[in-house]
Amino acid sequence: MAIDTTPSQVATNALQAIPFGSIIGSPLKACIEAQAMAAKTSWEFIQEVGLYEDPSTKEKKTVNVSFSFIKEGRMAQINVPLLTIVPIPYIAIKDIDINFKANISAASSTHSETSSSKSLDTKAEMQARLKLGPFSMSTKMNASYSSKKDSKATSDSKYSVEYTMDVGVKAGQDSMPAGLAKVLELLGNSLDVSDPNGTLEVNSTHFKVAAGESVKLIATYKNQDGLLDPKEITEIGKKVDDSKIKIDGDNKVFELVEGDYTIEAGKKKIEISVKTV
Repeated sequence: MAIDTTPSQVATNALQAIPFGSIIGSPLKACIEAQAMAAKTSWEFIQEVGLYEDPSTKEKKTVNVSFSFIKEGRMAQINVPLLTIVPIPYIAIKDIDINFKANISAASSTHSETSSSKSLDTKAEMQARLKLGPFSMSTKMNASYSSKKDSKATSDSKYSVEYTMDVGVKAGQDSMPAGLAKVLELLGNSLDVSDPNGTLEVNSTHFKVAAGESVKLIATYKNQDGLLDPKEITEIGKKVDDSKIKIDGDNKVFELVEGDYTIEAGKKKIEISVKTV
């Protein structure tokens, strides 16, 4: 009897039916999606933590952290961009290990048993008599024959399919992209130490002019955030006509004649004296 190959064929078909593309591709797709989510998280962190929108100009500006400390016997203030002192989450997948194992076993066994016997239930009786002179002899014979045939056959087959997969993903804090590193470098270079009350400077506090002439006072002001703000500079006494005052870049220029003036910006004041010679 030929060996039954059906289990082997079933096992082979089962192996061919395993979705290798889906099994191997799905973890890779999941890792790519996870990487995209990590990048989005980094972007959202920068937007929500490191930047804010100026209500008046609708511009994005960096969030600064201010610290006050003593420098050379005076109180000073340092303004640091927040993004330069907090770690930016930038997680990247470094290694992906996919281990796949398929185990398919097939077995087939055939058992055949045949028994045969013959039996013919046929009976024959024969009788013969022979006479020789004074003697006589008789013979009687019986014959029987039986025929019987039995057969028995059994077959067993079995198969099993098993496959397992192990996926290992290694991720860690990756180095920042070159663009982001450059931005943080620029922010770090913008670190500034300023006076908590602001800084007001002028080109001179004492001027000498000829009679009937005027002199230019150039004033510069940095507020407590370290930003140049010439609009905050004013002349308290209103002795200077508005036509004699103008903003030139980061400075405010006053055209002064003989007299005493007080220049103010924020909490800072400077007395100015103009005398004729």
